[in-house]
Amino acid sequence: MASSERPTRSAGIYARMRADILGGRLEPGQRLKFPELSERYATSVGSAREALTQLVGDGLVQSQPRQGYRVVPLSHEDLADLTVARVELESRVLWLSVANGDMAWESQAVAAHHVLARTPLFSDEDADHPSDAWSAAHAAFHQALLAGCPNRRLLTAARALREEAELYLQWSVSFGTEPDRDLPAEHAGLLDAATARDADRACELLRDHIAHTAQLVIRGAPDEPNTAAGSATTGGRS
Repeated sequence: MASSERPTRSAGIYARMRADILGGRLEPGQRLKFPELSERYATSVGSAREALTQLVGDGLVQSQPRQGYRVVPLSHEDLADLTVARVELESRVLWLSVANGDMAWESQAVAAHHVLARTPLFSDEDADHPSDAWSAAHAAFHQALLAGCPNRRLLTAARALREEAELYLQWSVSFGTEPDRDLPAEHAGLLDAATARDADRACELLRDHIAHTAQLVIRGAPDEPNTAAGSATTGGRS
């Protein structure tokens, strides 16, 4: 294989593995063995290793001494910590984004919401988990909302936490179908507050949006909730 082709091939393997993790096809805690990965993705051990290294950096895969790699496991305790971190950091980044975003930022947020609103939540093949297309549109919308933040370090950290949170959406098979929640309205409300340049209102809605999702995941998870998880979904609110 030509050296110029390898980065492209490795990027393709990384994208497929990442989609399989976020789509729940590679399950939380699952061991990632090179012979199985090479067969599954029709690739070399070297390309699989490069992809796994990137996924470790994304927080989606763990590297364990003498044990290899595994998809990051999920737990109520981790969700509690993640929720507190997201409520505090992501809401601050959104405030800065709304306060500083220009017309190009606003246009991109509107366009991203347009795509999200018109992308089906579920596919015909899987009615229990959000589709890859919806998950991508969902991530793109939230990233667009945050993109106006002028502090690159805060923005990078907030995006990393949000990506880790996407795994938990696959944990709850009722995500998007719960009768007491209007998910499209939540997204529309976030956009309306952002484009109205009401930073405080946008932050309040985002905090509720994050906490509501965390509470839903805890209700639908297969193990007993950690007592810290329930308080984490509300303790970070102000």
